[in-house]
Amino acid sequence: QVQLVESGGGLVQPGGSLRLSCAASGSIFSIATMGWFRQAPGQQRELVASITSGGLTNYAGSVKGRFTISRDNAKRMIYLQMNNLKAEDTAVYYCNKSPTPISVWGQGTQVTVSS
Repeated sequence: QVQLVESGGGLVQPGGSLRLSCAASGSIFSIATMGWFRQAPGQQRELVASITSGGLTNYAGSVKGRFTISRDNAKRMIYLQMNNLKAEDTAVYYCNKSPTPISVWGQGTQVTVSS
């Protein structure tokens, strides 16, 4: 059964850092390109970072240079290191297959950047 569980969010001041984790069950994730998506209130969900099974990464322009995506295929874990956080990074963050996510979503993890 496919399951995605995100964790690691929280409240952080501007300029701070957080590391998000995603535990992905289901063998497909070990070979799929995976991504971190985010959805801010009143906005559509957007893809912010993706990583192939071989470790090639891609980032949205708004997070490039600040966020780093990584994965551990053996553990079926995907990570997002977020540095120099800004207020506009406030959103619920989700992981899923990229660029076309599957219909199953986790509960997400809330990231709030505020002083």
